[in-house]
Amino acid sequence: MPAIDPDRLLGDLYKLRSFGTYKTGVHRPSLSQADVAARQWLAGRMSEAGLEAQIDGIGNLFGKRLGTGRRVLAGSHLESQNHAGWLDGALGVVFALEASRAVGNEFGGVDVIAFFDEEGHFGSYLGSRSFIGDVTEPEIDKARDRTHGKPLRDALVEAGYAGRLRVTMDPKRYAGFFEAHIEQGNSLEAADLKIGVVTGIVGLWDYRIKVTGAQNHAGTTTMKQRKDAGLTLVRLIAAVDREFREIASPTSVWTCGRMEFEPGAPSVIPGEARAMFQFRDTDSNVLERLEQALQRHIAAANSAGPCSIAMEVIRQTKPARMSEDLQRAIEQASDLHAPKLAIRMPSGAGHDAQHVARVLPAAMLFVPSIGGISHHWAENTSDEDIVLGARVFTDAIANVLKS
Repeated sequence: MPAIDPDRLLGDLYKLRSFGTYKTGVHRPSLSQADVAARQWLAGRMSEAGLEAQIDGIGNLFGKRLGTGRRVLAGSHLESQNHAGWLDGALGVVFALEASRAVGNEFGGVDVIAFFDEEGHFGSYLGSRSFIGDVTEPEIDKARDRTHGKPLRDALVEAGYAGRLRVTMDPKRYAGFFEAHIEQGNSLEAADLKIGVVTGIVGLWDYRIKVTGAQNHAGTTTMKQRKDAGLTLVRLIAAVDREFREIASPTSVWTCGRMEFEPGAPSVIPGEARAMFQFRDTDSNVLERLEQALQRHIAAANSAGPCSIAMEVIRQTKPARMSEDLQRAIEQASDLHAPKLAIRMPSGAGHDAQHVARVLPAAMLFVPSIGGISHHWAENTSDEDIVLGARVFTDAIANVLKS
């Protein structure tokens, strides 16, 4: 089997950590100076590994293994959440590069992809969706940075990527797609396991809820007269939570991540209240069932009054099943390097793999996250677990190429 170089692997990860260092993590938003510098450095590393490297018109960095034969595509993303961890995304890109080096042209080869903007600074999975031909020019025209409002077109000009063609994938070239990632939870660590074999990636359904009532004095307005938007919103979310606990699947999760009252003063009845509400599951039928319950509760509250409630759909990503054959390839490689230390598990977070899975067989491998921490600068994984994960990842790819 092909052999990775642990020192080279860890050295590349540590070098990527230097682009946008923040405490023990990184701050490397999409198309920031740190992100552009990281892409340029990694393009050089790809070229040194014998790959034909190019950064396309949306910021995807694609390393193509020249020659003939069967190919596997592997990779993840380079940018980070704001002031976040050093491994989220970067680990999967470096695993892919190391696998490509180790496999070389044997059995065929490994192409490497560092997708643009998985973290959604400008939009929803723009890099991986562009790579499969699912992003239009008008969508790019409309995209804005969620923090500063900068148009994506302007950011691409500043990065030097504007005017370049966007690369799209030829599915006939590949036997499948592999992505490695930190777990971002503590299931592996808690069970003293080392490898997560991802069975599916959740769909994420996100909503904005707005309640309109009547702003008034908190001391002089009787309870019977009130149209309290804040209280109406709290009651709605509580009722939805109660029903979700009865109708959800064992792996469903739901979150009210933001709630705002206007005017937000202690002695004023809120005239308007807003919330961001989302739920996730790997089963489309479950997602539809949860949405129907949410709609039903909103309709009932509107009928009962005294406030009016409106709901806006923000996004609805589709769940993705990972390839059974590729899952087995990861398990076989894990049996060689870490017998009985792998487990099949769903991903509760979204990943580029769920979009690539629409056109290619896809697989994901997880390594443990220390303390289950992710999207925070304290995110970490031991060097030993990183090296073990890379060995399993590389051997799984080699197994597929040989088959």
